[in-house]
Amino acid sequence: MVERRISALLAGLAVLLVCAVLWDAFGGARARRPAPRVPSPVDTVSASHRAGPLSETTAVQAVRVPASAPGTAVAPSNLSYADLLARSEMRRRIRASAGLTYLNEVVAATGDSMLHRWDDRLHRPVRVYLATGTAANFQPPFLGAVRDAFQRWQEAGVPVRWDLAADSAAAEVRFKWKVQFEEERTGQTDLTWDQDGHLQTAIVTLATFDPKGHPLGPDEVRVIALHEIGHLIGLDHSSDTTDIMYPVTKVRDLSPRDIQTAVLLYELAPGSIR
Repeated sequence: MVERRISALLAGLAVLLVCAVLWDAFGGARARRPAPRVPSPVDTVSASHRAGPLSETTAVQAVRVPASAPGTAVAPSNLSYADLLARSEMRRRIRASAGLTYLNEVVAATGDSMLHRWDDRLHRPVRVYLATGTAANFQPPFLGAVRDAFQRWQEAGVPVRWDLAADSAAAEVRFKWKVQFEEERTGQTDLTWDQDGHLQTAIVTLATFDPKGHPLGPDEVRVIALHEIGHLIGLDHSSDTTDIMYPVTKVRDLSPRDIQTAVLLYELAPGSIR
């Protein structure tokens, strides 16, 4: 009787031992395996920008979510998921417009991946002071040439209106004249904008002589003004010689790309697209 009980006890211990070994080999390994990781909204947005080909300039603009540690992506703390998606759509439209516009070049040139433009100025025109110049070779028709350049951009469909009769004290944009630039240029536009990319003030300086010392005429001033007003509405340089925004202007009127770039700029929200 005693021997039968001992045998049963030993058999029970053997079964327990086998069960323990099997648990460690299979069940325990599953228990130690980390649970599958569910992507967060931030990860989803980041992955969407890594997928698909990007041009060199667009790749710089695309969202690169900063990492707090290697392999750990975090979103800017002040952006909601909706904001990230909105910026993603802006980048998509800029990429899709490649060839038709040079807005990708404009954003890349800013250094901060921001769109800069006037905001809601259809019913509240930007106040512009057109000063009469005292520089040598200044001619009264120069003012008419600048007005014609503003009119040309307005005809192109840029949704900004200009009050060209503003006085100096109230002006947001001031035109100045100088004889000649020290650099190889005939015009310069200095802009200020707020942290959200809204243009606020500008100074546009036009020369009355070209860099070689040749006096400029009204038609040449009109072309220079077309280029500088392009900067004034928020555009930067194009790499295509057929665009008015090419750094050294080769044409005398706006190109289709100039127009489409400006129109697209004003269809998108100002500010960062990162």
